[in-house]
Amino acid sequence: MERAAEMPEHTSFFSYLIALFPALGENMHNFGASFLGHKPVDAHGAEPLVASVFVAALVILLALRVRSQVKDYEKSVIPDEKLSLRTFFEIVIGYFYNMMKEMMGPTRAKRYFPVVGAAAVFVLFSNVLGLIPGFMPPTSSWNITAGSALVVLGTFTYYGLKAQGIGFITHLAGPWMGWAMLPINILIFAIEFISTFIIRPITLSIRLMLNMAVDHLLLSIALGAFALFVPIPIMILGSLVVVVQVLVFCLLTSIYIALATETHDDHGEGHGKGHGHEEGHAEAHA
Repeated sequence: MERAAEMPEHTSFFSYLIALFPALGENMHNFGASFLGHKPVDAHGAEPLVASVFVAALVILLALRVRSQVKDYEKSVIPDEKLSLRTFFEIVIGYFYNMMKEMMGPTRAKRYFPVVGAAAVFVLFSNVLGLIPGFMPPTSSWNITAGSALVVLGTFTYYGLKAQGIGFITHLAGPWMGWAMLPINILIFAIEFISTFIIRPITLSIRLMLNMAVDHLLLSIALGAFALFVPIPIMILGSLVVVVQVLVFCLLTSIYIALATETHDDHGEGHGKGHGHEEGHAEAHA
């Protein structure tokens, strides 16, 4: 009992929750090895997983709550007089849908929005969790952000193959320039393949993880070293980091999906303007 009552070594309430149930902490090895490093999962290593499950459950409960409010179409078209849970979700979902619609047109935006919308809500709530003292953001762990990036990779690869077929792979070699230039096409293919399927998920995951880990570390140091009101400027800065990282993650995800699913029939929707500029602009602000 004394072991369960002691606060664990780490600074998360999830650590304390695991410590309250010794059997739970001792059975963490059932999760297997970590994705990065392939080390057995211990009680501390399971904190990001527990936190991500907590965020996912919270998002599902809130989504069900909002869904119950908008089932009645006649009532749902009337906006709330003040900021409510429904209004909050409408603002977030509306913003990212409009972002996708301007990028790839309304048809593809409706088709692929569930992926980007779910990513936006999950990353947003995960980041915000780190602003609450005693909690850690799941997105400060590379295991979680790498898993999110792999989902994005699998998504735009699947949609790309579905929209373009084998052309999604062959276009990585660039335009055919004849047999004499075959080595150049092979070189272009190798560079594009590495950039698309390796560099993109790595940079997407590391960018989010590093920004949230550093932000959470600074907030923890400020809360531990100063009085109650001194960390407020850092919390304001952290709130800005939370929002910016959600925007960057979802913007790049939308760009990757738009590029993967682009066909000749989509040029009329004006979705492809400035893709390279937007991606560079997003990475510059990360």
